[in-house]
Amino acid sequence: MLTTVFRDRREAGELLAAALVDRVHEPAIVLGIPRGGVIVAVPVARALGAPLDVVVPRKLGAPGNPELGIGAVAPGVRVVDERLVRMLHVPADYLNEEAAQQEAEIGRRLLAYRGDRPPPDLAGRAAVLVDDGIATGVTARAAMRWARAAAAARVVFAAPVGPAGIEEALAPDCDDCFLLVTPPRFGAVGEWYERFPQVNDDEVRVALAAA
Repeated sequence: MLTTVFRDRREAGELLAAALVDRVHEPAIVLGIPRGGVIVAVPVARALGAPLDVVVPRKLGAPGNPELGIGAVAPGVRVVDERLVRMLHVPADYLNEEAAQQEAEIGRRLLAYRGDRPPPDLAGRAAVLVDDGIATGVTARAAMRWARAAAAARVVFAAPVGPAGIEEALAPDCDDCFLLVTPPRFGAVGEWYERFPQVNDDEVRVALAAA
């Protein structure tokens, strides 16, 4: 069974960029989802002739299991998986505290990546949101709703890899969802890369400055 598709995030971004050129024709802003999504987004922005910036959603982890996402936040946006919250009996106080912690981390990252620059003006432009892969889609949905609230004329989500069926699940929150590979058996995003190292804040800053 094929377990890897991309050498690294840069190659994945170049392949994604080639596929998106024929799907995005209007003026656009490319928004990488940190950290790894920014590396993928660099060739996408170059191919579309668009500026590159970031949108920073953060997953809300379940009590005792932070890797299990019960929702996500983005600036001014909160998405909650009500089914999971009910099934796990998550108290409202926990949800509010977890959201506050993740919103603080969003603020820290935006300051680290953008400094004192204002957020991009999306009004009347296509917001092309790029990540290095997608699993449940909860953070992507928060990012999409943020872009919609920022008056983007069109919201496009793109990633190199995600599980089969995820495009349909995300359709209510975006105008176009595109993935290069949607394997029927999907474990973790990193399984589809030969090299999938952690990306740090300095690498994100360098990528944004180069773009």
